[in-house]
Amino acid sequence: MKSDYHRIADAIDFIATNSRRQPTLNDVATHLELSAAHFQRLFSRWAGVTPKKYLQILTVEHAKQLLSESKPLLAVSDEVGLSSGSRLYDHFVQLEAATPGEYKTGGAGLSIDYGVHNSPFGDIFVAATARGICKLSFLDQADLTADITDLQRRWPNALLRHNAPASLKIIDRIFSGTGPVDRPLSLHVCGTNFQVNVWRALMQIPAGTLRSYSHIAKAVGKPMAARAVGSAIGSNPIAFFIPCHRVLQQSGNIGGYHWGLTRKHLIHAWESARG
Repeated sequence: MKSDYHRIADAIDFIATNSRRQPTLNDVATHLELSAAHFQRLFSRWAGVTPKKYLQILTVEHAKQLLSESKPLLAVSDEVGLSSGSRLYDHFVQLEAATPGEYKTGGAGLSIDYGVHNSPFGDIFVAATARGICKLSFLDQADLTADITDLQRRWPNALLRHNAPASLKIIDRIFSGTGPVDRPLSLHVCGTNFQVNVWRALMQIPAGTLRSYSHIAKAVGKPMAARAVGSAIGSNPIAFFIPCHRVLQQSGNIGGYHWGLTRKHLIHAWESARG
């Protein structure tokens, strides 16, 4: 049986692929082999908006307009029927770079706890040191080899420990709002100075707002380095909180995403609806 995430992902794929012909509620529901009423309830419960309203923010032309105006999606709430405001996590997340010593020694002496849990965007792998989240990625299969290998590459001398209870507390705080919010949620990243600067610039993009690669290049003081910025964005170790999903190509096309274009669409919808 498909999970709600996979049903919604399938719906987003269908809507995005057929956005030019503006599929109806019945069209999407039929594709999913669900009744129109069931699909409407499912989608609205997950995204906070109806499928029809979400379709309005999927078209390339709409994205081009927002991008050219540097206009927040939430600023056009009357147009697309979305709520206004901003998510707490966008104002309550801090990024800490690895110290020179940690970087040089590959994390020797650090312990990293990791686990896999459910999220609104499918299964999620999360790992954290005592100083904060050091890796967060979305999974499309049960095999963790690639994520463990990437974690070992970034922190080759750290002690890795599977610790589901510890990592679950992080996920609960991120997505359910049940965790404590008495202190900032910390990210503990290991990267070059340029990469860290790019990741910090990404964190300055408000939820529901789109930016281009060239905009990020200018923000880090390297206006001619859009290609290098793209590479740094592609090496982002922490999905969602270092929001590379808020970066589009200058043309307005959604561009690539390490964890899949469908998931990029999904995150846009979720953030906009829950702003």
